[in-house]
Amino acid sequence: MKNIIVVGGGAAGMMAAIIASRNGKKVTLIEQNEKLGKKLFITGKGRCNITNACDIEDLFQNVVTNPKFLYSSFYSFSNDMVMDFFENIGLPYKVERGNRVFPVSDHSSDVIKVLEKEMKSNGVEILLNTKVSSVIIDNNICKGVNINGGKAVYADSVIIATGGFSYPRTGACGDGYKFAKTAGHSIVETKPSLVPFELEDSCCKELMGISLKNVSATIYANGKKIYSDFGEMLFTHFGVSGPIIIKASAYIHKYLDKNLTLTIDLKPALNEKQLDERIIKDFNIFINKQLKNGLEKLLLRSLIPVIIDKSDLDGDKKINEITKEERHKLLATIKNVPFKIAGLRGWDEAIITKGGVKVKEIDPGTMESKLTSGLYFAGEVLDLDALTGGFNLQIAWSTGYLAGLNC
Repeated sequence: MKNIIVVGGGAAGMMAAIIASRNGKKVTLIEQNEKLGKKLFITGKGRCNITNACDIEDLFQNVVTNPKFLYSSFYSFSNDMVMDFFENIGLPYKVERGNRVFPVSDHSSDVIKVLEKEMKSNGVEILLNTKVSSVIIDNNICKGVNINGGKAVYADSVIIATGGFSYPRTGACGDGYKFAKTAGHSIVETKPSLVPFELEDSCCKELMGISLKNVSATIYANGKKIYSDFGEMLFTHFGVSGPIIIKASAYIHKYLDKNLTLTIDLKPALNEKQLDERIIKDFNIFINKQLKNGLEKLLLRSLIPVIIDKSDLDGDKKINEITKEERHKLLATIKNVPFKIAGLRGWDEAIITKGGVKVKEIDPGTMESKLTSGLYFAGEVLDLDALTGGFNLQIAWSTGYLAGLNC
């Protein structure tokens, strides 16, 4: 019987351990934390967005980095198979808006419980509070790992599923990259991704807590459009966050050295002619009021001073004195509220890690290292990342499955 060591008790590691044990291998899973699935516990705001119930072709569309590498993974263990897997081990699921799949209970802890139960029922030995210090490699063959500073534990294969740097409070520390380097692997520069934006504008503090629905956000790098999306966002004390902003962060890393601007269309459902007609209608109602008091039917009250300021207008001016040119400046600002992007937030707020072990050095059909036999990689430790909506967990399940199947 082959002995397998899985390093990391997150999504990819637990899946790899289950599949390897189901295939008649003796599996030991090593986790440095006091419990399994610490990052899994906080995903989806504690509800755990297991996967996405989209067509399999759409899985690839939502992978930002190296989607072609995942062809074997996704087709070997698709999103439909993931849903069946969880249902079969006792976790009923439901599908919500955007095809996002959650446990019926809305508790991520239930996902961890069924995975742990399945591992134990398949004889997986789980070592908690155990730190892997290094991998044992001899003549380009992985022979096992050293734990707790030096004790050697030998195995026929080792699966590295240690995750990246995101959410360091869950224990993420990048050990997997160190192990990969020992085996001769290249590491693509790691960066925090799926994170909020920091803005240079001082008005952020005034807008803090404001949530905007049904708005359109567009990002420009040196004046060239690089991203646009429609949906929800919110202002924070440092800048902006929310679904369309988090999603945008996956695309802008390579532009951070450029002049980045964000514009928000507060009324995307109206074209300029329709919005102008709407403004005129409101102006006729509030014709004797000051501008700052005549926009409450059109805009959130807390947004009004910012919009007036960015339109370079006088809020104290009476609406009946506003010129056509000034009205058009107001309209243009509402359709394109400009903000200067200062950068992205850090690892503490990153949902995932961009970068990691170079996938050209990994066999996509098995997840085995092309440089060191018997060494496998799965999950976030690899240079793979996707958008929000269950796609990153799908990568973890699928790559973990292949590693467990082939180790």
